[in-house]
Amino acid sequence: MGFVSQPLPLLLLVAGWLAGWLLDYLLAALRVPAPVSFVTSQHFIADYRMAYTKQATQMKCAALLLLFSVASVIDGARVLRPEPSKEVGGLLARRYLRLVETETILDYHNGPVLSGTDGKLSAYVIWYGDFNETDKATVRDFFASFQVENGTVTDVSRWWNMTYGFKDATGASVPNDVMLMGETNNTYSKGKNLNNTHIEEIMLDSLSVFPADPNAVYFVLTAADVEVEDFCMNSCSSHFASSPAAANGLQLPYAWVGNAKDQCPGMCAWPFAQPSYMPAQANLPLPPNGDVGVDGMLIQVAYMLAGTATNPFNNAFYQGDAAAPLEAGTACVGSFGVGSYSGYPGELKKDVITGSEYNAEGVNDRKFLLPALWDPNTRKCTPLGV
Repeated sequence: MGFVSQPLPLLLLVAGWLAGWLLDYLLAALRVPAPVSFVTSQHFIADYRMAYTKQATQMKCAALLLLFSVASVIDGARVLRPEPSKEVGGLLARRYLRLVETETILDYHNGPVLSGTDGKLSAYVIWYGDFNETDKATVRDFFASFQVENGTVTDVSRWWNMTYGFKDATGASVPNDVMLMGETNNTYSKGKNLNNTHIEEIMLDSLSVFPADPNAVYFVLTAADVEVEDFCMNSCSSHFASSPAAANGLQLPYAWVGNAKDQCPGMCAWPFAQPSYMPAQANLPLPPNGDVGVDGMLIQVAYMLAGTATNPFNNAFYQGDAAAPLEAGTACVGSFGVGSYSGYPGELKKDVITGSEYNAEGVNDRKFLLPALWDPNTRKCTPLGV
């Protein structure tokens, strides 16, 4: 099947695309707000501007449709007319142009994954700012839920097992087990307004307490009253690797996650809070641990844990430009259950007592909402339970 065209419609098409790009520029100039996004390894920003893209695409499509309409009434014009093709029964049918979704494939770029030590991936947590014991207990139980106890495998462990299929050139794979090896408190040593350099310094300062382990992940968790560079603007969480010069020749993978409860819950704690860039949603899911900020943080921790383990130095598994990579978790952003689509997290379980919604159960009767991950075996974004 081929397509035929005439010069006039082609010129109109070119004009339409130029009009679309002009609209892009105008939208950017008007500072159309961007929703949730994530910064990934080595200080690169992956900006998921879904709201911006939707508006720009709608306006570009409108411009193109207008030009197509003009072309269709001009005598003799043929606009990208599909040639008829034979179908079953000898009937002639017309095939129409349609938008096709780009398949998500995380290519391997020859770098290492985090293979851990002795079959486990170690995690260290730096509590930056004011966290109460309830907040800390929720995060501790999340990490404790990766372990198999008394032969019982938790939903959290099943969710993480999808990462085991990520293997690097040496044959090493992401370990099945994640273990919280240590915690430390930092009471605003760099103030309450941080940039990326501060985040690295906070992680490096923790090495007075923690070992320097290039096969571990260090989490800098910032409290609700801490502002971080690009937080609530272009990012909700990020992961990096320290420069070798700063850590005695070692590149140490670390991640930052902020508590968005008071700053931007709709952006960084969705689906537990209403985003400003979406139509009002009735009956938003209630957070399973009763705290929009902490439950939202754990979604981001899950994204960063998966991204850091499978692309720690920005040269392992990702899709697209290295400056804005899609990773094991962020390639599936917004998907938590079967049937998810933009603005709908998918089918979730509901606690009959509290009314909260979740998809994973952990230790100590904890419940969590964990994002879909890109499964290297099925090569698809797969929510827990599928």
